[in-house]
Amino acid sequence: MSQVTSVLLKSTRETDLVGWYKKGVILGVIFTEISQEFTTPITEILRSKVVNALHNELSGKVTSKLVVTLHLFPENRDRDRAEPVADIRLYPDLSKGGSKKHLSQAIKRMIDIVGSSALLLLLGPLFAAIALAIKLTSKGPVIFQQERLGQFGARFKCLKFRTMSADNDPKIHQEYIQRFIAGQSGSDNTEPGKPAVYKITNDPRVTPIGRFLRKTSLDELPQFYNVLRGEMSLVGPRPPVPYEFDVYDIWHRRRVLEAKPGVTGLWQVSGRSRTCFDDMVRLDVRYSQSWSLLLDLRILIATPRAVLSGEGAH
Repeated sequence: MSQVTSVLLKSTRETDLVGWYKKGVILGVIFTEISQEFTTPITEILRSKVVNALHNELSGKVTSKLVVTLHLFPENRDRDRAEPVADIRLYPDLSKGGSKKHLSQAIKRMIDIVGSSALLLLLGPLFAAIALAIKLTSKGPVIFQQERLGQFGARFKCLKFRTMSADNDPKIHQEYIQRFIAGQSGSDNTEPGKPAVYKITNDPRVTPIGRFLRKTSLDELPQFYNVLRGEMSLVGPRPPVPYEFDVYDIWHRRRVLEAKPGVTGLWQVSGRSRTCFDDMVRLDVRYSQSWSLLLDLRILIATPRAVLSGEGAH
């Protein structure tokens, strides 16, 4: 490894950082200030540079024992849609934790399983009534499935009761999301003397039954199936759609990386659509950093009041 270190130090710039990722086993190089304005991907250029330097300076006996991998940060958003959008190897700090943390996470998962199963059984008649109301008032499926991003960007189908017409145009929401994240929404929906609303308040795609379901958050009930399957938790940040994640700043990504998405969360009990996007992300980051079973319990207790009041719901 001392020979490998010597070669890398000679073939990198002063601005590049060379050091141990795992002492004596994995040597890391951080290539800084690189441009991506090349026809060939920068990862291929760097890999070729490193591999050629190693082969030119070291014997075949040494190079045959080496494995070279490259990881681009921020991650490439054009990668295969079947893969998570986040490379978890770039976030070793998020996968570390003591036995106490693992025990708490195991208890959280147990609460998710028991809680979602009980709610699905208890709310069965309500599910049937909502399904009948949707079917009788508009054409299309009762359940709406939308691709969302879970922790580390793992893709899954998020379930909701359909609140829009089946032939709606998703561009309305995509354009709004871009303005919302950029901080350009809210003022258009604000009435004099009232706080700003950061949501599409008069969406022409929403059905009359859909408006009621959204106002009461009943459209979210099918997500208990997502919780039971382990794709979501009862408490956590809301899962974003892929086109939302595509326009995130780097720091916004933390809301996706640091916690499993939830049916309810700190944002839902703290203003919902009365909160701008950056503040929503700060609430999600605060939740992940201060997470505990007690915090989850407090949020679960506060959720019914937030739902019944309808504050910030549209």
